[in-house]
Amino acid sequence: MRWEPLLFIFLIAGLIALAIIAIGPKRRWLAFLILGYCTSLATILFTPISVSGTALYLMPLGTGQVNLTRLALANLGFLENIILTIPLGLILKATLPKLPLLGVALTGLFIGSGIETTQYFLSHDFLINRSSDINDVLANALGILIGGILMASYQRIQLVHHKRAARQLAS
Repeated sequence: MRWEPLLFIFLIAGLIALAIIAIGPKRRWLAFLILGYCTSLATILFTPISVSGTALYLMPLGTGQVNLTRLALANLGFLENIILTIPLGLILKATLPKLPLLGVALTGLFIGSGIETTQYFLSHDFLINRSSDINDVLANALGILIGGILMASYQRIQLVHHKRAARQLAS
């Protein structure tokens, strides 16, 4: 019963992989890279498999804990959650380039809240022992915002570069 979320994640990832192969997008390697990242992220977030620093371990049976009040913004776990979600911000801003950074930040809060809420329910239904923590919501939102800022900066540099190249061609 504890491994049903993992089986579901792999089933969905397999179906998406088959769709990528069948449709054959121009940048198939990028689609597989994003799929691999999302599958890994879902595995870490929604199964009893956990990563702490460089160690991979299995969580014992349990329902986890809930922290909605104690802020701990200066620890390794907070930084790990930021780093873990930066690619989500990159993907979000790349797929929705007109989304303002405030929208990216709000989407980050929504995604972070959704992750923690899902962990809470899965912990109680499948005993995966995942904790729901306000610090994780904030770290996830911050990571997504940082990724969005990085992608917006890249897009701005590309736009300036293309405009400069177009002016040189015109003159």
